[in-house]
Amino acid sequence: MRQSADPTNKLIYTEWISSNKTEALFLILTLIFIFLLICRVNSVSLDWVALLFGCGALIFLFYSVNYRILLIRLTPESLKLTFGIFTWMVPVDNIQECSLDELPIIMRYGGAGIQFMTIRKRYRASFNFLEYPRVVIALKKKVGPVKDISFSTRRPEEIMKYIRGSMEANLPGSQG
Repeated sequence: MRQSADPTNKLIYTEWISSNKTEALFLILTLIFIFLLICRVNSVSLDWVALLFGCGALIFLFYSVNYRILLIRLTPESLKLTFGIFTWMVPVDNIQECSLDELPIIMRYGGAGIQFMTIRKRYRASFNFLEYPRVVIALKKKVGPVKDISFSTRRPEEIMKYIRGSMEANLPGSQG
């Protein structure tokens, strides 16, 4: 975590997160699909099942490269989450509230990377690793079907404090 002292940068909070467990999971799945592909091609031939295994290997290889680092950046105007080639930006004035994300265990450990799911009848985009706590942001106005954004962080209390501070600074009548 770094805080910006440069007022022109306006960066309040930044955090880079990586996960050896998530990386290992994706690499193991890549190797499993490569193994299945090789076995299928050696025993039968290159058929649609072999192509399916090849696609699985490519997907998990992409996951292992793309979902290595989650970058969290908070400015007075927005929260920006970047996972490889994917970025989601939430304007601070569209944040209704933020809190610790408490999920049922099957949902918590049901996957890593970027996931879309329904929790408590609210559709959510989740940028997550398996072993870190998560913060959930409720949106004032949904983005497409998405009403909540959650993300993994090593410092949930700290980032929630900064988000709430940015929300208060963006209230009508407050001085920026």
